[in-house]
Amino acid sequence: MTTSQQTSKELANALVIGLVSVSDRASGGVYEDKGIPALQDWLAAALTTPFRVETRLIPDERGQIEQALAELVDVQRCHLVLTTGGTGPARRDVTPEATLAVGTKEMPGFGEQMRQVSLAFVPTAILSRQVAVIRETEDHAALIMNLPGQPKAIKETLEGLKDADGKVLVNGVFAAVPYCIDLIGGPYMETDPAVTKAWRPKNAQRPAPASA
Repeated sequence: MTTSQQTSKELANALVIGLVSVSDRASGGVYEDKGIPALQDWLAAALTTPFRVETRLIPDERGQIEQALAELVDVQRCHLVLTTGGTGPARRDVTPEATLAVGTKEMPGFGEQMRQVSLAFVPTAILSRQVAVIRETEDHAALIMNLPGQPKAIKETLEGLKDADGKVLVNGVFAAVPYCIDLIGGPYMETDPAVTKAWRPKNAQRPAPASA
């Protein structure tokens, strides 16, 4: 294989993550969006696998949310899409409905665990309606997952609940994401265990790369 062929193959297999912030006011320029920067910072700290991101800032309009999610998976070939905002009970909160509409398989465990983690911090976590789905096309698949709108809540649900010594008391949802991406045919994702430890069964684990 030539160097150019190898580079093309690496690019084709590179991890691509879509980040979607859903907010009428942030998309309208009323205030600065905080969701996408929070997600970018967290992913940069958590992932040791190289990745690139595709970002979208859109209003609370179901049609626009559906269009953005489908385009990120079908055209941009994202393997993981994370949304933030629009998951509460308010009339304009329609992110879960849009997510379910573009999915081919629902993954209810992610939403259940996010609420479980958040309940350790605030009782209003029961008002959150986050969902997760797999969107499949003929030759590609991606995990789409709704996250809360606040940066602090985003970090908590992804990382989980830890004690003062850093021991995990309640697992965050991201621990299961890398193996989910494996199962749908995506690239092998590795994480910094100090932030979040990716869990895989032993037969799915790869040896750590040899040091130079």
